[in-house]
Amino acid sequence: MARGGEPLHRSLVRDTTAYLCYILLVVALGPLQFGFHLAELNAPQDVITCEKKSIHSTGLHPKLPQCISMNTDQFAVVSSIYTLGGFLGALIAGPLCNKYGRLLIMRLTTIFSVIGPAFESAAPNIGLLAFGRVLSGVASGSALVVVPIYISEAAPPEEKGLFGALTQIMVNLGIVIAQLLGYFLSKEDLWRIILAVAGGIGLIQLLALSLVPESPKWLAEHRNPQHARHILRRMRGHKADLDAEVKAWNVDSSREDISEEESLLSAPPGRHPGPNPLAASESVGIFSALMNPSYRPAIIAVIAVMAAQQLTGINSIIMYSVSLLSALLPTKAALLTVAVSVLNLVITTLCAPLSDKIGRKTCILLSIAGMGTSAILLAIGIGEGVKILAAIATLLFVSSFALGLGPVPFILANELVGPEAVGATQSWALAGNWLATFLVSQFFPILNKAMGEKGRIYYVFAGLGLVLGAFIAWWVPETKGKSGAEEVWGRKEARQRVE
Repeated sequence: MARGGEPLHRSLVRDTTAYLCYILLVVALGPLQFGFHLAELNAPQDVITCEKKSIHSTGLHPKLPQCISMNTDQFAVVSSIYTLGGFLGALIAGPLCNKYGRLLIMRLTTIFSVIGPAFESAAPNIGLLAFGRVLSGVASGSALVVVPIYISEAAPPEEKGLFGALTQIMVNLGIVIAQLLGYFLSKEDLWRIILAVAGGIGLIQLLALSLVPESPKWLAEHRNPQHARHILRRMRGHKADLDAEVKAWNVDSSREDISEEESLLSAPPGRHPGPNPLAASESVGIFSALMNPSYRPAIIAVIAVMAAQQLTGINSIIMYSVSLLSALLPTKAALLTVAVSVLNLVITTLCAPLSDKIGRKTCILLSIAGMGTSAILLAIGIGEGVKILAAIATLLFVSSFALGLGPVPFILANELVGPEAVGATQSWALAGNWLATFLVSQFFPILNKAMGEKGRIYYVFAGLGLVLGAFIAWWVPETKGKSGAEEVWGRKEARQRVE
């Protein structure tokens, strides 16, 4: 049910226009790129690293080598260096998107999502392949900071959890696309096409962003509330009641001439009037937010949740499942990986409304419990050579992730702090996420090999899930149904912020 006992589907139909759908799908191509780059080296790993050599090249790139010789450690570096670029992009994107707007930062970083894959697909050696991965990481890291903020500010207020899941849905769609391409193109030098596709997606997004407007909430707080309302009207439709949503901006959006306002509905999407003299207070920097006792609990909370998202082991499946399961399922590993990716996408989509129904924190804790249990079963299945158990445990592992740890973390930053600190908090959240992703992508193949490649490393993931789940249960507040950061953290924190 939505507001006032109204069915959810009716509320969505009323609040969602074709224009809003276009906007959200275009900006969400950034998270899609993140998922694509995570998975793009999974299936073609052996072909790229010359472990499996074809009799002849297709001649797709006659001046480039068919493969790039790498050992396990070198390939781990190439895979994980993407996360270092993401870490950098995440740190700088939050403060910049608060100062210069969500739209400008999305446009600038999308350029990296075109250039990075160009280097990757044309790389003749490890150095240029790694450099391309770094540039792609910068674009993805920035997107995962800015896009959830933009979606939260553009989505209908009563369905923020549902629309917030779009970030993870698109991440999963990117993974599915990469795994499908990998399944069919992991031969000879066709693997270069896989890497080039990401650049094509980036180019499409760069062009499509020309029709996307600035976030109305940011525009109201930093530029002109009236123009922000024009944009919101286009997003919600002519019949929508905007008063409550506009009031929540806490800025002066009074209108002297309503007819003039409505006549500006067709204003160019990327343009807006000059600075608003009644703009919101200055945005909080990333280090200022960390040092401020009012914001620090929220930063710790989002970092813990983002760390849990990665340190419970999901990317061991996304990035290395083909090599991980190839010994146990030599002819089915790649196909199982595609099935897992599709399942992840489907479950995430189906479970998207859950966080608005049972709560953000509940979804996260159920997700961690399911992943921990599945990790133990996967360790047993691989270690004992029980193929069916390993396959089922893999599917349950990914399904549990899709229940909560996948979509919910991207929503929290916007709900745990006020608008002045959202960018900084989201940067800390994604910096923690990328650091944890780096640890998994860099050290999983090394530790897995050191532990005998018998699945024992999944006991480690289960243990990390137990520790992080206990901390989240103790520290992280529930945000479902709360109107703002003050209500989430209680009156004490509200008074601290005022003081």
